[in-house]
Amino acid sequence: MTRRTVLLAAVGVLGLLAFVVGSLTVLPSLLYPALPEADLHAVSDAGARIQLQQAQGQLQNSVRSALLQLTAGLLVIGGAAATWRQVQVNREGQITERFTRAVEQLGSDNVDVRIGGVYALERVARNSSADRDSVQFLLAAFVRNHSRWTVGGPDGPVHPSAEVDMHLPWLQIRTPDIQAAMGILARRPSTPGSPRLYLSRVDLRSVQIHNGRLTDTQLRYANLARAWLPGTRLDRSDLKSTDLRLANLETAVLTGATLTSAYLGGAVLRDAVLRDADLSHADLTGADLRGADLTGARVEDTTFAGALADDTTTWPTAFDTGRLALPVP
Repeated sequence: MTRRTVLLAAVGVLGLLAFVVGSLTVLPSLLYPALPEADLHAVSDAGARIQLQQAQGQLQNSVRSALLQLTAGLLVIGGAAATWRQVQVNREGQITERFTRAVEQLGSDNVDVRIGGVYALERVARNSSADRDSVQFLLAAFVRNHSRWTVGGPDGPVHPSAEVDMHLPWLQIRTPDIQAAMGILARRPSTPGSPRLYLSRVDLRSVQIHNGRLTDTQLRYANLARAWLPGTRLDRSDLKSTDLRLANLETAVLTGATLTSAYLGGAVLRDAVLRDADLSHADLTGADLRGADLTGARVEDTTFAGALADDTTTWPTAFDTGRLALPVP
């Protein structure tokens, strides 16, 4: 607390005391003024005059008592408000300290410390709704910076790779801090006005997210080959040219998702929801589409009641084209 704040508080207290003393002195006399001497002398009985003066004094004392009780009540309310404010200030200070420490942990060379920082940020987001967007931004930046898939760069990888590496360890073993960050991002609460999640050009091969929420996420040119994403919501997400070969997307929700030029060879899409998805130029060779909902899927900027196989989309061999409807007029 600064010297100026202390001085202002002292002035306020002195002003309040002066107001209370003045009120106790002046207000009772204004409400119940003393009886004029002429009126008292008009009462012949001395005992009656004394009773009148005592009654007048009691009325003034009643006003003083009421004022004292009101003042005490206001002081109690003021004290409670000051205490609540101090608690809030202390809480905000603690959250700021935890936030700062968690960010420092993300920059550690020790993977265990980084994992601790990731989970500390989740705790901050859970306790402070005002910091949720900042935590999401930080965790997304952490994933992009520490698990890059630099497609198109001078030394960038071939996208998609010639084959899916079946011997590559799961992400939680390979880079457990990235797996932890993705798990938290997939658990983030869905609130109106939440910012879009940017995870384009990241290496998330063999990531494991079950029944997660990655709604409205940009994952362009990302590598999610052999990812485990059953039941995950990817509504309205941008998966243009994303590598999803051999990914498990069983019962996943991709309503309105952009899957233009996506690589879905061998992907499991059983009972997945692909309503209104854009499948232009997508490669679904060998994909399992049993029970998948393709209502309103788009191919080459044309909307269909189902999806329509043409030269821009590669469907699995022996795919039941009878499921595909004619263009919507």
